[in-house]
Amino acid sequence: MSQLTTVARPYAKAAFDYAVEKSAVEKNAIDNWLAQLTFAAEVSKDATIYDYISGGASTEQAITLFLNVCGEQVDNEGQNFLKIMAENKRLLVLPQVLSKFADLKAEYEQPILVDVTSAVEITAAQITSLSAALEQRLARKVKLNCKVDASIISGLIIKAGDTVIDGSIQGKLNRLATTLQS
Repeated sequence: MSQLTTVARPYAKAAFDYAVEKSAVEKNAIDNWLAQLTFAAEVSKDATIYDYISGGASTEQAITLFLNVCGEQVDNEGQNFLKIMAENKRLLVLPQVLSKFADLKAEYEQPILVDVTSAVEITAAQITSLSAALEQRLARKVKLNCKVDASIISGLIIKAGDTVIDGSIQGKLNRLATTLQS
């Protein structure tokens, strides 16, 4: 079972990353991909299809049958994804791909708490801009916790989980002092 999960993980990650990228343009892209993967995983579980894709037919025959069964439930990008999986003989791991994709979606939808420390009060427009930039960089929804600390002189210190982005003047001065001392 763990071997199937290991094989499924990169496919799920690739599909999820594509869906997140596409969600910048299309609002329900992640949900659409989840629906397509759910349908394809159910198709792969069917006894007749399972026998066919597990080695009973050539790759071309298997993908043709699989896509014909899926029909309009899978869009062009989804069909290309399934073709790649078929070429690599991975259609049997579609249920595990679906499971990992659902896990990634659940993690993505949970906002991450980001501590932002600045020398001066941050305006609402700056908060909006910073939130959008952090959501893109972290590929997750963010919830900002803003604090003011005049000792950092200027700039921002951003802490999100294990990630720290120190763009403060105080941080730059400390790095310069360390470099000069070494």
